[in-house]
This record gives sequence, structure tokens and C-alpha cells, in this order.
Amino acid sequence: MFKDPKLVLAIMTVALFWGTTFLGIRIAVESIPPWFVAGIRQFLAAIILFTILISTGKLKWIGWNNLRNQLILSTLMLIVANGMTTVAEKHLTSSLASLISATSPLVVFILSIFFSLQKFSFRGLVGILLGFAGILLIFKDGLQDLLNPEYRTGVLFIFIAICGWAFGTIFTKKINHQPQNISLNLFYQFSFAGIVQIIFGFVASDEIVVENWTLKSILATVYLAIFGSVIAFFAFHYALKKITPIQISILSYVNTIIAIFLGWLILNEEISATFLTATVFIICGVFITNYKPGMFKKSKPLEVKP
Repeated sequence: MFKDPKLVLAIMTVALFWGTTFLGIRIAVESIPPWFVAGIRQFLAAIILFTILISTGKLKWIGWNNLRNQLILSTLMLIVANGMTTVAEKHLTSSLASLISATSPLVVFILSIFFSLQKFSFRGLVGILLGFAGILLIFKDGLQDLLNPEYRTGVLFIFIAICGWAFGTIFTKKINHQPQNISLNLFYQFSFAGIVQIIFGFVASDEIVVENWTLKSILATVYLAIFGSVIAFFAFHYALKKITPIQISILSYVNTIIAIFLGWLILNEEISATFLTATVFIICGVFITNYKPGMFKKSKPLEVKP
């Protein structure tokens, strides 16, 4: 794995850029309404992909069946998962949002069992219990914070986001989603999500004062579009050609650590001993749940991209 410099670069790109998205979102929503942040991010990503597809002559109609699948995936993984995470970070710290989001593989595991896509295992149960023990630790000393309507709303939205991502993952497994042109499908997904989320922005905002949008928030939104969406997604799918999905899932642990560290370093977010313990519990829980024998061995390159 590490003898391929392009693969190493792709893995480092995904870990770094997706690890910084929580920080980017938190900075963006400081002055820009969350739905506009999410919508502008996706729409800018769509414009970038549109330019690439036009210049390479690969822009084409994907057919009604594939369009339906892309719109469903866009709804679950971009509008709900990404959108609700963005809205949640208006009320939560980036480190807390990233840590709670790290439990999404546990939800995927539970749903996989429910939909008969995966067999129940004792190891999986241990992982789930560890992960949710970490969640309980997060709120152990902050139950009174749930009395704050904004904090409670943020927590609710981040869990809705997790469910959106989990159901999107399950949908991908159920339909055996195997697109041949990643950039083309992402263009349709980003375009649909961007338009819908911008509409949500107009509906959810009493008034829109663009003059109040700071340069810092605008640059954070542009960063999310270019690096968090387009570049990270391309790097992710390139890595999937070389290593297995299980191997690349290890990146989710690195993403969480990077997000928590940056939240502490740049935004001065408080990181307590209890929070760090919860982080260890959740990361260990997700690792135990996803672990399979031989997952760290060199794998045969995948023909199927996502």
C-alpha cells in the first residue's frame, strides 16, 4: 500500500481535507446561514465538475433509473447528512459534531443487520456498546446543556445527519451501486443538493443580509466546495481503486482526531478528559465493529469505484 506514492497522497488528502471540514463548516456558519453554506458548497462543487466534464467531453445524460438513484443518494447523503451537519454546527462545537458523527458506522452496522445485509456478531455488539458508552460519556456531565433549546436542536440535527448518511450507505449496498463515471454522477448529486439547499436557505431565513457575510466565512465555504467536496471525493474514489472500502474506512478515525485537534487549536474549543475518554471509546467501538481478519493486508485493486 505504502509503496504507491499516488495512493499515499490520495489517502492523506482524504484524511486531511475531510478532517478539516468540521472546522470549515463551523467558521462558515459564523456569519452565513447554514443552509446557504451547504447549498453554495454543493453548487460550487457542481460548477467545478461541470467545467471538468465539458472540457473533457464527458457531460451526458445518465438515464432515468440512474438519475433516480443519484437523487436518492443526494437527498440522503448531501441534503440530509451534510446539510443537517452544517445546521447542527450553528449550535455545536466542531469537535463535538465530529465526534458524534464518528458513530455513523455503528448505525450503518445496526441497519445492515436489520436489512439482512450483514450477520449479527458478538464482536459487533461489543463495538456498538463501546461506541454508545462513548456517547453517554459525552452527555454525562452536560445533561443540563440539553435544557438549552439551541444545543438540543444541534444534537437532534447531528443525529438526523447520521441517520441520513447511514441510510444512504444502506441504499448504496441494496442497489449494488456501481457507477462507471464518478465525476458525472457527483455532478448530478451536487447540482440537485445545491439547488434544494439554497431553496431551504431562502425558506429558513427571515432576512438575508449578504453584507453581514464575512470574508472568513465566504472563504471557508469556498474551501469546503473545492477541497471538502471535489478534491476529497476524487481522492477517496481513487483510493477505492487500490484498497478495500474496509481499509479506507480507517480514515474516519483519523478524520475525527484531526477535527477535534483543529477545533481545540484554532477555535479554542474546550476538550476535557471525559471528552477524550469518550473519543477513545467511540473510535475503539467503530474499529471493533468494522474489523475483519486480513483487513490490513495488501488487497487486490478494486474494479468497482464506489
